[in-house]
Amino acid sequence: MGAFDPERILRTLSKRGVRYVLVGATAARLQGFPRLTADADISPATDPDNLQRLAAALRELRARVFTEAVPEGLPFSCDAEALSRSNLWNLVTDAGRLDLIFKPSGTHGYDDLARSALTYEVFGVEVRAASLKDILRSKLASNRPQDQQDVIILKEMLRRQ
Repeated sequence: MGAFDPERILRTLSKRGVRYVLVGATAARLQGFPRLTADADISPATDPDNLQRLAAALRELRARVFTEAVPEGLPFSCDAEALSRSNLWNLVTDAGRLDLIFKPSGTHGYDDLARSALTYEVFGVEVRAASLKDILRSKLASNRPQDQQDVIILKEMLRRQ
């Protein structure tokens, strides 16, 4: 597994024309969230053409399925059809961890998130990031221990806006 290289991940997705919304802590960081993260989470559009472009980007990044038991990842059939079979893919790439979350908790996925997504220029490419309200909505719905801590910070950030 390569070290986390968000620039390489975002540039590869952009070069391939993948439509997605950055979600989770990485998206929140763009908006001033203080916690660091060692992976990127995206919610891609699910139309067949976009899944083909996503599969091409993942092959370029040498994506493999991440498991705790095999942290370097397990090979899989990285094509549009395979990607469409699951709502969540935990992947490891030569540029670090990348999670595909087609329907983040508390959301309806890409179309839902894209409506209020913010656009940033990051590493010279345009990146759409979920709004803080949508990130909060998702973290409240998932209710994992880390998310519970993040919720406190996100609520305060939104209060100050």
